[in-house]
Amino acid sequence: MSRKARGFHTPRQFGRNQDGVAAVEFALLAPVMILLYFGMAELCQAHMAHKRMSHVTSMVADLTARAQSLSRSELNDIFNIGNQVMQPFSPGPLETRVSSITRDNTGVVRVDWSFARGMAPRTGTVVVPAGLINNGESLIMSESIYDYDSPVDRFLPTVTELERTYYLRPRIVDKVICSDC
Repeated sequence: MSRKARGFHTPRQFGRNQDGVAAVEFALLAPVMILLYFGMAELCQAHMAHKRMSHVTSMVADLTARAQSLSRSELNDIFNIGNQVMQPFSPGPLETRVSSITRDNTGVVRVDWSFARGMAPRTGTVVVPAGLINNGESLIMSESIYDYDSPVDRFLPTVTELERTYYLRPRIVDKVICSDC
């Protein structure tokens, strides 16, 4: 009878045996590696949703800033384009607002008009970053919020709120007018 067939007679012989070490290491590392793989895939999905939402925000500001005047119907069409840009993500959780703001001679930035989908239109005054706008100047301010809900809710049950704000100067006129906002 061979030594292998007889088994191990001493602890020293058992400790030197290397049979099955790779299988044990794989069994220990595989769950961690699988979890890291799915975590990276989920992180990439969330990043892609944030990039799409940012693109919608900048596109709404850009299309609004290119106009001389707009109506609610035209702004609604611009927002519908934004919903298409969100694909393949659902546009349902997307909240978007575009506003025309002007800094008066006292330095207060006031909302001229605002149009929104999924959130309330802005009214009153707005705080903008320092040095962005001078007295008498106007800006288009576009804001978006997207509630990203992970497809792996069992592991990440919370909704992540993604936000973005863009400021653009009107391109053709000093101030973009909305006729019925």
